Amino acid sequence: MDGERFQQGQALLREGRWAEGWPLLDTRVRLAPDLVPPGPATYPEWMGEPLEGRSILVWIEQGLGDQIMFGRFATLLKARGAGRVTLVCRPPVAPVLETIPGVDAVVAIPVNGSAPIPRHQLWTRYFSLPARLGITLETLPSDPYVRAPHPRPAGQGFGLVWRTSVTGGVAHAKTLPEAQARRLAELGAVSLHPEDTGARDLGETADIISGLRLVVSVDTAVAHLAGAMGKPVWILLHRPADWRWLDEARTDSPWYPSARLFRQKTPGDWEPVVSQVLAELRG
Repeated sequence: MDGERFQQGQALLREGRWAEGWPLLDTRVRLAPDLVPPGPATYPEWMGEPLEGRSILVWIEQGLGDQIMFGRFATLLKARGAGRVTLVCRPPVAPVLETIPGVDAVVAIPVNGSAPIPRHQLWTRYFSLPARLGITLETLPSDPYVRAPHPRPAGQGFGLVWRTSVTGGVAHAKTLPEAQARRLAELGAVSLHPEDTGARDLGETADIISGLRLVVSVDTAVAHLAGAMGKPVWILLHRPADWRWLDEARTDSPWYPSARLFRQKTPGDWEPVVSQVLAELRG
């Protein structure tokens, strides 16, 4: 039953029926405890009631890109009366989340690790925020909301991310084959993979992105980072794409106005997608 409700929720969200879809995502807590670990048990979970100056902790869940994408709602928590807003996240994304307006503190917890967390009056999870805040397509905050900790002068190059974390559920489907990645690299792309840049976290990756004119990325954390910064980003999507990218016919994203979506027409076939990107880059 939980699995069916979760799938139904994703289908509704893909159709843009967010008011109906968000509540059904609550089933993820039981379906994926490894991705959605238990929250604090010593104070109440926020269910959308008036905040009235109370402190609220946003508990860790999902991946780095998800934490960037849903971190935007911290600003709304503050605007709606939260006295103190703390985000709990994985270490690589902490320097980025610290730049979000309205965030008072960030606590970074490594996988299988721990960290001291001050007591708060309420807690919630990243993916619970849209339902509790009543977010729809029409009310989604979409202005840039993160910045590079140490921005660089703007340049003309473009950055490239062609593979995702191997721990992702559909990492293989999201990743470009080496031959297709090479076609883009040969056009002068700057690799944004940390093993090539030396970046120690996504804050340092944001610094690099700030000096580029464009980011070309598969569906992974750097795509969310560039979009959240307001940097032009072309996101290459496998088929079927995740629910957050909405209808398969869309080439834009309400989450990131600076994004342009390039979608597979046939599952697994990246050649037409890369050819279209190359034509646009050369044009």
